[in-house]
Amino acid sequence: MNIMDFNMKKLAADAGTFLSRAVQFTEEKLGQAEKTELDAHLENLLSKAECTKQWTEKIMKQTEVLLQPNPNARIEEFFYEKLDRKAPSRMNNPELLGQYMIDAGNEFGPGTAYGNALIKCGETQKQIGTADRELIQTSAINFLTPLRNFIEGDYKTITSEQEVRITQSEFDRQAEITRLLLEGISSTHAHHLRCLNDFVEAQMTYYAQCYKYMLDLQKQLGSFPSTFLSNNNQSSSAPVQSVSTPSVLASASASLPSVSNSVVTSGISELKSSSGSRKARVLYDYDAANSSELSLLADEVITVYSIPGMDSDWLMGERGNQKGKVPITYLELLN
Repeated sequence: MNIMDFNMKKLAADAGTFLSRAVQFTEEKLGQAEKTELDAHLENLLSKAECTKQWTEKIMKQTEVLLQPNPNARIEEFFYEKLDRKAPSRMNNPELLGQYMIDAGNEFGPGTAYGNALIKCGETQKQIGTADRELIQTSAINFLTPLRNFIEGDYKTITSEQEVRITQSEFDRQAEITRLLLEGISSTHAHHLRCLNDFVEAQMTYYAQCYKYMLDLQKQLGSFPSTFLSNNNQSSSAPVQSVSTPSVLASASASLPSVSNSVVTSGISELKSSSGSRKARVLYDYDAANSSELSLLADEVITVYSIPGMDSDWLMGERGNQKGKVPITYLELLN
């Protein structure tokens, strides 16, 4: 072995030793590193974000169960969503029942009382099935999607920032970013409240439609003759009692709320288009996210008004010498 070969091998050995020591030193430093302590305010924001995430997941899951009780169908919809493909269209339970009733009515004879009644009931069940589809679609767009965006977007960003081991200067920078995201949790709650209002309105629309359909059906069934000789070839010993609308349903119909909260919306619209102010009762407690907002206590009465260029979801609120932005969904305008 000549001197050049010897020097090259020694150089390679020295380089390998240096590299291994560098790796060892880095690992030791990483192993000894501790996450920089967070200040109390940031810890509180993280706790609030975690609480919001846990309850949002539970509400999402149970809402999905409410809208689609069939677990197999939910799993199928989940896979199609992940594959970014549209799930095949199938009849839902009310539509399927309605189709069976219509087929049975046609089999028994549309000219018979029972067959005709089955067909009418089947058509109503299919209307309810359509309303059910609309409820699911509206709830998915206006309620479930915003909640899922929070879980898979803002919250994931928050947690990923906390999981990375970083230097002090980098930590300070990332902590500030995280703090800004966390301070938006109050605004997230206000946004989710608007989504919840949309969900409740979708349910109200659905149940109002179902009530109307069933009321119309009941009136139609009440018009049938009191005997069904053509259907069962037997004379009835006593006339069948005509189906009438019970007084409780009549009173419920009179007091049935409007499908949309147009009164509330029109009141807000009038306030925003005018330069005046109104009294409003606070529906829920609200913690201001920053100095531009006003913290609220449930059941207190404040003065609210709009200013040019203000976001459509907010009003200016005043309580004595205090004033700031307040979310519309936390208020009930008073006459």
